[in-house]
Amino acid sequence: MTIATVDAKCRTQNVSAWSFDVFDTFLVRACTTPDGVFERTYELSGVSRSSPSVSASFVQHRIQAEARARKTAKDKRGASEVHVTEIYSYFPFRLFGLERRDLNDLVDAEFDAELALCRANPDMLRQYLDMKRAGHCVGFISDTYWDSERLAQLLRACWPGLTWDFLYASCDHGSSKSEALFAKYLSGQGIDAAASFHVGDNEKADIRGARRHGIRPRYYPQATPQLASIFQRETALFELLCQNAPSRLDDGARTLRRMVAAGSAEKSPAFHLGLTILGPVMTAFNAFVARRCKEVAGPGRQVALGFLGRDGFLSHRIWQGLNGTASAYLEINRRVSLIASADTIDPLVDLLSKVFKIDATTFHDMMKITSPKVVAFFARFPGGIATGEELAAALPDLMDAGEIVALAAALRRRLLAYLRYAIPGFDDCTDLVLADLGYSGSVQKALRRVFDQEGIKVRLHGAYLISLDDAFDDIAEEDCAEGFISDLVITPHAKRMLSRNVALLEQACCSADGSVRDYEGGTVLREINPRPASQIALAAEIQAGALAFAESAVGVAANFGLHPYAAPDVAARWSAATLARLLLLPDEDELALLGGLKHDVNLGTHALAPMLDSRFVRDQITARGLSAACASAAPPMWLAGSFARLSPSYGYLYVLFGANRLPADVFEERPCGSVQVGLFRAGGDAALETVTIYRTGLGELRLRIPLSRTMAISMIALPLAKFAPQGLLHRVTVQQGEDVREAAESQDVIGIADASLVYAGIQRTGEHYRAETEDGCLLIPVAPMTKDIAVYSVAIAPLGTSSR
Repeated sequence: MTIATVDAKCRTQNVSAWSFDVFDTFLVRACTTPDGVFERTYELSGVSRSSPSVSASFVQHRIQAEARARKTAKDKRGASEVHVTEIYSYFPFRLFGLERRDLNDLVDAEFDAELALCRANPDMLRQYLDMKRAGHCVGFISDTYWDSERLAQLLRACWPGLTWDFLYASCDHGSSKSEALFAKYLSGQGIDAAASFHVGDNEKADIRGARRHGIRPRYYPQATPQLASIFQRETALFELLCQNAPSRLDDGARTLRRMVAAGSAEKSPAFHLGLTILGPVMTAFNAFVARRCKEVAGPGRQVALGFLGRDGFLSHRIWQGLNGTASAYLEINRRVSLIASADTIDPLVDLLSKVFKIDATTFHDMMKITSPKVVAFFARFPGGIATGEELAAALPDLMDAGEIVALAAALRRRLLAYLRYAIPGFDDCTDLVLADLGYSGSVQKALRRVFDQEGIKVRLHGAYLISLDDAFDDIAEEDCAEGFISDLVITPHAKRMLSRNVALLEQACCSADGSVRDYEGGTVLREINPRPASQIALAAEIQAGALAFAESAVGVAANFGLHPYAAPDVAARWSAATLARLLLLPDEDELALLGGLKHDVNLGTHALAPMLDSRFVRDQITARGLSAACASAAPPMWLAGSFARLSPSYGYLYVLFGANRLPADVFEERPCGSVQVGLFRAGGDAALETVTIYRTGLGELRLRIPLSRTMAISMIALPLAKFAPQGLLHRVTVQQGEDVREAAESQDVIGIADASLVYAGIQRTGEHYRAETEDGCLLIPVAPMTKDIAVYSVAIAPLGTSSR
């Protein structure tokens, strides 16, 4: 915040004093939250050596000791202000292998922690010194358990030579700013409240406290409410994904984000997301890439750096803005690199098997052939569109070995011509660092085969934001690959969850161009970009915010003495938590901003896959259960966002599942009874079938009714009054298969339209229903079956009295 100033004469007439809060206003700490001081105390006190891996217990006991000390002071003295030594008198010394005589050592360790973490806020320091030079009475008023002597030592340690006219510490006066400390300050200094200002970050203590005594307050918030909420979610993700790591010490990364955000002009939500979320992650990744380049360099080595397009577009722009060394933006994707490296049909089969949909035109663009066999193959499918798996299975009959060798050799020549054009001095290069979002190094491996086939001895070094590390064991011996967010940062379980939702990150980071399909004369030939102009503009705005953070972060970090990327493991853990929070626990504003994005799969029919589909998730939970829904294959591309759109609690359950922290015996279904269901044929014949009722971990009921095509059932009568006379009917779905197991496991779940359901003897309002008679039923029409078995599933949340 910038305090408005006027000329010196007016200031002298109208303002007699300026008081500043100390912590989180004049001083900021290089940790995620104020109790990061306690985590640093644990490290400095020696307790971390005698009792390792218990920092969370130490911090919580320090917090509890302060609470007990304040309560006792309130009961005995009528005021809750205490000195730090009183706090530690309630600390459990023996638990941590300490004795009572170690109390002062703990106090000293905590003060040393403050000295290590506190920084003078340049904005506040500038305002402070301006007021002092103008002749105003200037000083500090702080709610703190540090006495004025220690507080003075801390202030001068953060800014040597700092002077003040007054300094009030609440523990010295037995009263806080919310109580009588402002009054003591006014009377003690003989200051006119109406002609004074107080600057602080706490709404209750600094703002309302000052206003109650007639002092004009100036609010200096640490973060907006939205950003503060995001920080809380990030901490929760950190503790879940990065267990046993200090969760409050981040080398000032969060402080840097707060200060950059505070100093930036208000712009669009997309820009703000780039500034506060994506920018910090990609700036940390930039530091990782710089370290990788430095590690690769050495005597006799000529190192080049290339960022793989399209996803490496934002990373390349940040590198260009922050680093003096040259780099290339290389438009090489998995498709062209695999085709260029192929000497058998296997790489092409692998490539095509992962394509969602594809048509003859796109196949020709890829393979440069349109034989009668190919034409006949695509003609067998509706609209001439086949799945990648179907094409991969047929490929050995559509292409022969000679065609593959010729196709690969021609593309390889064009690819190498492009590399020589894009990387100056390519033929003198000994090492090429490939930077990319990740994940398994497929382009790097394909390039290795290309180089080996052409006798090129350049070593390849992958530098990936997210790495699937078990895929790196087959990297060539002379090459290497490393992930910033590796399996040593978060577990492989969590990594799979992150990768499942990474399409959102790809759309935010990629260029506005279509994906490369070939090269000609060193230039790039691209596919049509099917993404709408509005989506491209949104991505550009997010990238603008990320670039603004990267550009500002250098100067702000230097001003505050912050080094958030100095420790690679710390930077990687907090980048993982920051990125995971966006991808896995988005808030409502982010869902609204990003939910409409579409993902282009780069191959096939130029179709766009949806990011969000909460109805899909609801149907999957109804038909297959929560765990199966959490493991759903794409689309939708942003599964975590789809769960979060369903409800925040479902979003968090998805995160717990991905982190392997969702116990099946708690959240999965268990039998809780049975009910007889009526099955009616078209001719009027009826039969009763006993169906098991299941209860989920969330207290909902599930029924699954299997039908065979030979039964010729046209209507299902579900006697709701018998087992759940009142409740919420969430969904009725149907799956089909050649047997019961195939049907029940099918992800192809179809929701039954609400309008087709008939309520007999049941009053219904929206999802809510209430049986009015003892034989009230839900009638479910049975659709014509295309396979031998259909499974109808019903999801109910019972309300009130139930027979279960």
